[in-house]
Amino acid sequence: MSVDPANRIDIQDPGPAKTQAAAGVLAHPRRRLPTAVRALLLCIVAAALIAGGTVWWRQQHARTPNYLTAAVTRGTVSRTVVATGTVNPQLTIIVGSYVSGVIRDMYCDYNTRVKKGQLCAKIDPRPYQAALDQAQGQLARDSAQLAGARHNLDRYAVLWGQNSVSKQTYDDQDALVKELEGTVQLDRAAVETAQVNLGYTNIVSPVEGTVVARNITIGQTVAASFQTPTLFLIATDLTKMQVDTNVSESDIGAIREGEAAHFTVEAFTDRIFQGTVAQVRQAPQTVQNVVTYDVVVNTDNSQFFLKPGMTATVQIVSAQHDDVLRVPDQALRFMPGGAHQVATPGAAPAAAGAPQVWVLRAGKPLAVALRTGLDDDTYTEVLSGDLHPGDQVLIGEQAATASRPGASLRFGL
Repeated sequence: MSVDPANRIDIQDPGPAKTQAAAGVLAHPRRRLPTAVRALLLCIVAAALIAGGTVWWRQQHARTPNYLTAAVTRGTVSRTVVATGTVNPQLTIIVGSYVSGVIRDMYCDYNTRVKKGQLCAKIDPRPYQAALDQAQGQLARDSAQLAGARHNLDRYAVLWGQNSVSKQTYDDQDALVKELEGTVQLDRAAVETAQVNLGYTNIVSPVEGTVVARNITIGQTVAASFQTPTLFLIATDLTKMQVDTNVSESDIGAIREGEAAHFTVEAFTDRIFQGTVAQVRQAPQTVQNVVTYDVVVNTDNSQFFLKPGMTATVQIVSAQHDDVLRVPDQALRFMPGGAHQVATPGAAPAAAGAPQVWVLRAGKPLAVALRTGLDDDTYTEVLSGDLHPGDQVLIGEQAATASRPGASLRFGL
């Protein structure tokens, strides 16, 4: 068998140099690792320690969440219906014109305080004065003819008694008198009509109030042929206003006359105006398949803050309970996170669908079943349940402190 020279072991005397090298190998059986390899191993070990510490910290911190709480209080719970509307005077009178013509004079303007019967404008009366004069002339002419015919009738009556005229002559004269009496009666009616039309050239206020709109100017022609033109709008009393609101059909069933309401206007955003529902009108208003109803809210305007035409945001109080035990709505929607709920000693969740809240008792969350009442979307009335004013109900939880990475918040929304 041949031996590879490269693998051949020389058993001859190694000599002094080889003896020293062999002694060095025997004296150091392990060689030291390179510096780069040792640094890499240290980095791997450090990363593993950091990852393990992070997992342990999160697990330990997750077992003790920070709960966000709110106090159980006593107060008012009110359900409201929100709608928009327009501020208007309670009674607005439309002043128009019965006759046509040119506006010759104008005595009222915007914001003019007027009395009942006060002259506000005048239409040129000359055409109507001429018509009156003509009617009066016809009446005078026919009245004179009637007087003459009656005189002749009296004379014919005497002559007929003396057999000086025939009965036919007397009857013809009597018929003429009756015809002229009818003509005179028609003339009198024409005179009265002309007088009325002449009087309509004076545009007067029918009520006491304030002019809120003027739709004419001097020299303008008013045509009243087909419909009465609106010349002035007069509000009878600006100290009493109303808000005409549009309430959707889904909310109209909860509104009754006499219920309280309050509203704001854009001109005075820091002021809340009080009112009362005066009327729930039955006539529907349909716009783009949306059905609404007009709910009239009366309000006092003795300080004249409100002006006609303002847009109001109205809240109508359909139900209100005062001095009741209440909890925030968030508490009814909150449920502690998985492991915490299961691990909570003494927890007694309510039946499925029944309202409940979680309270902190001895530092641990405990489920409390409730019987609830009125809800105003912020607070819910508590009718019964193991709750007392000052109890802290859970509304959210914080899985980690906000100052460290990994913090998360969860609310009962």
